[in-house]
Amino acid sequence: MPTTRRPCTCPGSSRPTLDELLGRTASPAPLEVDASVVAGKRVLVTGAGGSIGGELARQVAGLGPAELLLLDRDETALQQTQVAVSGHGLLDTRDVVLVDIRDADAVRQVFAARRPEVVFHAAALKHLPMLEQYPLEGWKTNVLGTLNVLRAAEETDVERFVNISTDKAADPISVLGTTKRLAERLTADTAARTARRYVSVRFGNVFGSRGSLLPLLESLIAAGRPVTVTHPDATRYFMSIPEACRLVLQAAAVGSPGEVLVLDMGEPVRILDVVERVVARSGRPVEIVFTGLRPGEKLHEVLSSADEASEARVHPQISHCTVPPLAADDLSTDLLVRPVTSAQLAAA
Repeated sequence: MPTTRRPCTCPGSSRPTLDELLGRTASPAPLEVDASVVAGKRVLVTGAGGSIGGELARQVAGLGPAELLLLDRDETALQQTQVAVSGHGLLDTRDVVLVDIRDADAVRQVFAARRPEVVFHAAALKHLPMLEQYPLEGWKTNVLGTLNVLRAAEETDVERFVNISTDKAADPISVLGTTKRLAERLTADTAARTARRYVSVRFGNVFGSRGSLLPLLESLIAAGRPVTVTHPDATRYFMSIPEACRLVLQAAAVGSPGEVLVLDMGEPVRILDVVERVVARSGRPVEIVFTGLRPGEKLHEVLSSADEASEARVHPQISHCTVPPLAADDLSTDLLVRPVTSAQLAAA
């Protein structure tokens, strides 16, 4: 594929703030979190070793839960979160749970033994290009893994459940977006059956999370390598990890059963503008390479689908919309329609 290259050499300075990187005059006003959602409750966070799950666990810990369970399949990542939350990484205490959400029996056993009352489901595969290559892996984790957690939650009478989704689930054209939308629909179906506060939350790009734009840029620049940008006009919605986690906690309080909640993240930001600001701060001569949009990528993301009526009902920064429920019995890989072909599934 032909590429367009452009040099960028700029004076360096200290690491920019998020507002400086995004060109915002100020971050959105912090959401006020209703601590009663988790205070005195047994709370479980899946994907607790990830950037969102780990920060979410840290915030929950400060709100006085009766018990906080950190669940992940990555033992090293679990240890890092345990250090952040508890001040040690002994890994011999009951707050760390080593389980893969793909293992339905193991998930069910954990829920039956520990009886969580509130669940934040952050475990997922999230890298769009990788899932285009390995669609069944996205299906196993993002769809079947979510179903395993939902079933265990329903069986043990979990009161509140927040499924962490992505803006790519709105009008999805990728494996990532399609699998996450299916997870939203499974969550909505469980909510319809139980009448419990089982909701989903859609994020834009989370700045500073593992594998996201900022750490990738910093690594490439530090290694003296060219920085790649898919398209000079591509835009994305961005938010910080703390902003994202406050939204999750607020969603647990204000979401009605089956809803999808979306944070007002302001105007979308051109990726090239962010890249050029990071490069400018580095003070190094950095080459920017345009590679073209990859399969499944959009030039511009949207926060809600064309057929979703979205409105702010409780908080001016949070919009509520609904997705059609999907029963587990109706699940089929046929639902993974774009861009996966039957040949890709057979080969995966």
